[in-house]
Amino acid sequence: MSLTNTPDITVNGKTISAAMIDAEVQYHPAESRRQAMVKAAETLIIGELVTQKAMEKGIPLNPKSDAIEQNSQLIDSLLASEVCVPEATTEECERYYSANKGTFKTAPLIEASHILIASDPKDLEHRAESHALAVNLIHKLQGGESTLGELAKQFSSCPSKDVDGSLGQLSYGQTVREFERQVFAASEGLMPQPVETRYGYHVVLVARKVDGKPLSFDMVREKIKQYLNDKVHRKALSQYLHRLVSEADIQGFKFEFDDSMLMQ
Repeated sequence: MSLTNTPDITVNGKTISAAMIDAEVQYHPAESRRQAMVKAAETLIIGELVTQKAMEKGIPLNPKSDAIEQNSQLIDSLLASEVCVPEATTEECERYYSANKGTFKTAPLIEASHILIASDPKDLEHRAESHALAVNLIHKLQGGESTLGELAKQFSSCPSKDVDGSLGQLSYGQTVREFERQVFAASEGLMPQPVETRYGYHVVLVARKVDGKPLSFDMVREKIKQYLNDKVHRKALSQYLHRLVSEADIQGFKFEFDDSMLMQ
């Protein structure tokens, strides 16, 4: 995707000025200003094409809506009038369930305690010292020199140190992802290596794990149907916008369409 040297873009004869692109850039963070400008131009072109098609079909515009909300409303109306988007059948949902049974479970639970050796991720020297201390504490626990509760009171930066480092019962979403990812994958007992997070290094003892229980098809039927319908809708939307772009007379911009446009 690239902008040419032409300062303005035309979409079926309608001008999208350089000033309009500059104003849109702020909503499209990117690694470089040029990439942000390309994203901004793509968004404005799609918005203009959708507006033009809606006017052609006699679909009324809502002057009270902002650009994003209006584009979404117009696209939904255009898809409804021009594209047949099928809904997932019970048979399709059952096939998806059978192929992905392992993902349909209740959330697992763990009971854990920890010692947080806090350190700023930007302070590499302090970070290394915290890691070394965490490793040393694990060795002490493995050797039976102290209990986790005793060491938590002495070394932990987490308020849980007042309750022997106990975090109680945890399920998904209650801790930061990097902690959750490692701890929920661990076996019961003292984790042999420190767990690194944005806050520092954690010495973790998993006291108990309760695996998630399988959910029946009836319990997840609507969730599966919604997922499959959304997937079909996204594909239909991508194809429809691609068609609008390919049929349009766009000057001043080379449009290489991909599904990232759906995120804009």
